[in-house]
Amino acid sequence: MIYGGKEYRERIDTGWSEPKYQEEFLKDQAHGISLSSKGTYYFGFNEKEGRGYGSIRYSRLIDGKRENPVKMSKEINTGRWIAHPYIAPDESYLMWDAERKGGRGDNDCYISFRQKDDSWGAAINLGDIINTSSNESSPRVTHDGKYFFFSRGDWEIKEDGSTNWVGKTYWVDAQVIENLRPKK
Repeated sequence: MIYGGKEYRERIDTGWSEPKYQEEFLKDQAHGISLSSKGTYYFGFNEKEGRGYGSIRYSRLIDGKRENPVKMSKEINTGRWIAHPYIAPDESYLMWDAERKGGRGDNDCYISFRQKDDSWGAAINLGDIINTSSNESSPRVTHDGKYFFFSRGDWEIKEDGSTNWVGKTYWVDAQVIENLRPKK
């Protein structure tokens, strides 16, 4: 399958299907979506109660039906501009970006590792290899697990007062994740 926002295409004999709408539960999805090998969606969700306060939610496939979105714990959902989740294929870690106290700049990239009891560990700032005084966002790992990609940039104010994000994509060795993984 190929995913693009709220739509996907399936592989068919003649190439790719027409775009299909993913599911009703994604109608309020915003700012990133990631799918684990178990079929669980992790996605950014706009909160209706205030500008800048997003959250990460997930939805599992249970007995062929998609569960209603579940808001993740405060270990993940603390701060502002919470968005762009990336779930490891085996769901052993989750990365996202947010503006949080103690960060290095505006938005930083964070990681949380799944604990033995299935809960999520404390958010770990990915450090100065990734995060700077600029905005870092959209953490991702290549399918082979070798490279970690993220975006870095800043908001620019145009003459008309509107804002535009200007940045580019960077990459590092994905070993940066293993260096942060708690030792057993």
